[in-house]
Amino acid sequence: MLFLLVGIFLLHIITFALLLASTIENAWWITGSMSTDIWFRWLWNGVQWNKTALPPNYPEDYLHAVQASSILACVFSGIGLFVFLAQLFTLPKGKRFILSGAFQLLACLCIMIAASIYTDIFHKNDNGWYGPSFIIAWLSFALTFVSCAIYFVLRKKTT
Repeated sequence: MLFLLVGIFLLHIITFALLLASTIENAWWITGSMSTDIWFRWLWNGVQWNKTALPPNYPEDYLHAVQASSILACVFSGIGLFVFLAQLFTLPKGKRFILSGAFQLLACLCIMIAASIYTDIFHKNDNGWYGPSFIIAWLSFALTFVSCAIYFVLRKKTT
């Protein structure tokens, strides 16, 4: 059972790191000479990358929703990690992983909302492709969902 708990802990750490990477990294949308994230746009001038503001045609409300949802996913996953460790030693068997599973579910929903809004609203008619941060966001959605499901299944086990 110890190996299972260590595996779940490592999965949660990896998920948290991926959520942070997708929120911080600057490659949600890329072209040959431009990289855009949810915070800034980076332009390649042949020598170095220059940080610029996002274009004024970005719908600000949707952008703020993507930013807030990404940050909330990181916060909920971080809280879930600390709750997991606290519940391991304080709660009786059968009730241990309910709260950490709930925080992972919230993180899963938040990153899904952020990536879905970004997919639907931004760059519909632009030339380019989704960058690694966008892909990491969807990957972290899947991993947080798996982590959440494992927490809820483990709640019924006697650990």
